[in-house]
Amino acid sequence: MSKNVNQSLKKIAKGTGIIFTGTIIGLLLAFVSRVIIVRYTTQTEYGIFSLALVLMSIFAMISTLGLQSGVTRQIAYFRGKKDSKKVSGIVISSIQIALVASIFFSIFLFFVSDIISVKAFHSPELSTPLKIFAIAIPFSVFIVIFTSIFRGFDRVEPNVYFQNILRNVLLLPLLGIVILFGLSFLGLLYAYLASIALTCIAFAVYAAKKLPVSVKGEKNTNVGSLRKELLFFSLPLMVNSILGMIMHWTDTLMLGYFKTPDVVGLYNAALPLANLIPVVLTSMLFLYVPIASQLYSQNLMGELRRNYAILTKWMFALTLPLFLIIFLFPETVLNILFGARYIQVGLALQIMALGMFIHTFLGPNGATLMIAGKTRFLMWTGLIGAIMNIALNIFLIPLLGIIGAAIASASSLAVINLLNSTRLYLLFRIHPFTKNYIKPILISVLLVFVIFTLVRSVVDGIPFWLLLMFLIIFLGAYGLSILLTKSFDKEDIMMLLTIEKRLGVDLTSIKNILKRFI
Repeated sequence: MSKNVNQSLKKIAKGTGIIFTGTIIGLLLAFVSRVIIVRYTTQTEYGIFSLALVLMSIFAMISTLGLQSGVTRQIAYFRGKKDSKKVSGIVISSIQIALVASIFFSIFLFFVSDIISVKAFHSPELSTPLKIFAIAIPFSVFIVIFTSIFRGFDRVEPNVYFQNILRNVLLLPLLGIVILFGLSFLGLLYAYLASIALTCIAFAVYAAKKLPVSVKGEKNTNVGSLRKELLFFSLPLMVNSILGMIMHWTDTLMLGYFKTPDVVGLYNAALPLANLIPVVLTSMLFLYVPIASQLYSQNLMGELRRNYAILTKWMFALTLPLFLIIFLFPETVLNILFGARYIQVGLALQIMALGMFIHTFLGPNGATLMIAGKTRFLMWTGLIGAIMNIALNIFLIPLLGIIGAAIASASSLAVINLLNSTRLYLLFRIHPFTKNYIKPILISVLLVFVIFTLVRSVVDGIPFWLLLMFLIIFLGAYGLSILLTKSFDKEDIMMLLTIEKRLGVDLTSIKNILKRFI
């Protein structure tokens, strides 16, 4: 078992390093673009932009029909079974389905944009941005589909090249042109559309040359039956994705309904910050899904359990510093990035950050259930979360405004993760709570309480340099306490070896120290 665990963890560690780096670069670039958009537009225009982007994202998600997860799982599953013809058939089927669905929903959104803008959001000015973003749907869908196909072959580079970097790199100069020539708000929207379209075209050319299988079809492969099998597996995931998307964006949409676009603009300054917290989880999931799918297809459940526990521990450790900065000092972070006018959403940012951290803390529960084929259960938990989110938003937004939206989002996300983790444990006895995971949790809670109390007692306002000092003190004390309590596993040494090879650095001294505390 140890050999299989090490092999799968090595693959995930190697891929995670690439994905994490690409994701961080992409997030930084996207964040710079978002800051430019916030500062170039009025608060109302930014609210309109946010609403249009949310609606486009929802329609694009519907257009994928759950293929973004189903394709990866099915390709990896049949690779584990050594069935190359079915792998090829899955690739062909996914492209055919995505083409038809994305064009249909693009045309649909284009022609109902007036109705949505006036009847649902009472904002006629939303109509034209919706029409522009409707054109982006097929391009956006195929970026996702191509990424999912390569992901099924354990290929992480295409996602980094196109999804994370190229799209965001293209957007920056396009925004620069808009600002340089003083173009209108619509010019900004066309720049956003152009970045998606150009990325998709480049990705399509790359896929045509680099796909590991032929897309011309195999004579002995019944593509029709595989298309049906793929759809039956993916449709519950589509429903779950839609529900997740609704849950993710309901707060924004309902703020648009109950309040005004400027309130939406305020809220959507905090939301991208909270969405930074699960970046490590997202990075690890990229390769965890195809590799764990192959373990599951070979019935290697012991290896799967160990992978889950070790990776969740790493997710927690790598996510904790960012969470602490955002959760403990939200006003300082908002002021530095967006200016003083956005400080008022500090409490909402704390609430959303906590919900996202719970999502990371419990590990890849939903992905593991999907790997095991429990897509209908995921659909039902997604439905519970979406209904809860909508109900809480309807009740809390009129009373608490932005704070109510944040409470609704964080609560529903926490409930979904608790349900998924409970189901995963009951079915397969998979959970992350080993003694070497619980000890760092208790240590971190104690350290945060002590250090934060000391920092707050010394100064009232928290400058940027003090944030860095807080982080350095915490990391030093946290690392030392983990050593003293012997919270490391042998697999942690193996992960460091993989990181060492990937980065080309010498971590011998660190490994020697860790070996003494295992």
